[in-house]
This record gives sequence, structure tokens and C-alpha cells, in this order.
Amino acid sequence: MIEALQYDFVRNALLAGLLASVACGVIGTYVVVKKIVFMSGGISHASLGGIGIGQFLGINPLLGAFFYTLASAIGMGVVVRRTKLPEDVTIGALWVLGMALGVIFHDLAPGTVPGLPSYLFGDLSLTSSSDLILMAALDAVIILTVSLLYKEFLILSFDEEFGESVGAPMEKSYLVLLCLIALSVVVMVRVMGVILVIALLALPVATGWQFTHSLKKLMLFSILLGLISTTLGIGLWYEFNLASGPAIVLVSIPLFALSFLFARLRRRRVE
Repeated sequence: MIEALQYDFVRNALLAGLLASVACGVIGTYVVVKKIVFMSGGISHASLGGIGIGQFLGINPLLGAFFYTLASAIGMGVVVRRTKLPEDVTIGALWVLGMALGVIFHDLAPGTVPGLPSYLFGDLSLTSSSDLILMAALDAVIILTVSLLYKEFLILSFDEEFGESVGAPMEKSYLVLLCLIALSVVVMVRVMGVILVIALLALPVATGWQFTHSLKKLMLFSILLGLISTTLGIGLWYEFNLASGPAIVLVSIPLFALSFLFARLRRRRVE
């Protein structure tokens, strides 16, 4: 693997993995604690619509995904909070709409564009310098926003009813959190692909949760676990020519299983 660092596409892949790990470690913590994994899955799949639109317009597909996924996240949040429509129906409708638009605009895109499977399952070989710049900028936005709204997100995650009773802007905080999930999805699409984005959002956090319930420590632990998973997954991708997203999952699942078993053994010893 060391000799592979001479290649630009491998270095770009590792940098993309690092940037994705930061986003997933910070936002994935709220996704797991708030129990909105299904909502995150809907947002990630809706991003395919933005990718298709970006290809159709001839711009960076991640830029197209950025705007469309933000709009989808806000739409899901507003409909879920302000209407009586079932949450799963709302998420499912916007989920399939995004995927349908992605396929249609991809087919209508002029010239030769990357196939949708590269965005469904991840294709790190296509990561460009402009992708890395966009991912880094989105990471910076995520970190800055979470730093400024840490207390609001803390209340939202653990006691939203209390927040509403004291007049805290819970709905606005919820919508901002969904927007940050959307940004995280855009950061991770190149690494994990649309279908498997949820794995990097949830698995490192679920693994870290076996060892700490401190929100800040959990974020840091999740970033480290995400970096380990992406680095080892990229090694599998390079050595065996596997799809990058599934390769990262192959690493993440055993880490989660081992952490769960370790935590159970530790609890038994304490008892």
C-alpha cells in the first residue's frame, strides 16, 4: 500500500476518506443519538437527483448534489414537522423522487458522463482536486455550525420537549441539523456512494458508543474509527480492485461487532 502513494488518485482517495471521516464523525453522532438514521438514508438517496442534474447541466455533480440535497433535507424536515403525513411515507416519497430524477437527468445528459453506479457504490478513482476542495469547504461549514449551535443540538438530541418548553428554537435547530446531514452526504458520496453513505454515518458512531457516552468524545472517537475504516477499505479497494464503498463496509462491520463483544465482556466482568 505504501508504494501506491506515488499515484495521485490514491492520495486523493485517502484525503477524501479523511474528509468524509470528519463529517461522519461529527454529524453521525447526532444521527445516531437523535435516532434519525432512516431520515439520513432518505437524504442520501435523494442526493442522486442532484448528481443527475449536475451531469445534465455540465457542472461538478457534487455541486449539483449540494443544492438538491439541501433542498430535499429542508423539504423533508418541514413536511415531517408541520403536516400530519406519516414520516416514513414523506421520506420514502422524496427518496424515490431523487433517485428517479437522478436516472432521468443522467440519461438526458449530453456527452459522456460517469455512470450512476460510480455514485451509487462509490468510485474513489474519480476523486478530483475540485472534489477535495468542495469536501474540505463543506467540512469547515459543518464544524463551524456545530461549534456555534452545540448547546441547541445537545438539547435537540436528548430532550427536545424541554427545549420547546423553555422557548428554544427546536424546529430551526432540527432543520439546520438536517442541512448538515445533507452536507455530510455530499462529502461522503464519492467515498461511499449514495447507497452506503449511511454506513459511514452510523457504524463508527455505533462502535464508539460502546466505550463512551460523552458527545464530544464520541465525535472524536467516531472520526478516528471512520479514518481507520476508510483507510483500510481503500487498501482493499486498491489491492483487490473492489468497489470502495462496500470495501469500507467490510472493515466497518467487523469493528462494530468486535466493539459490541468487547463491551459485553467488560460489563460481565464488572457484574
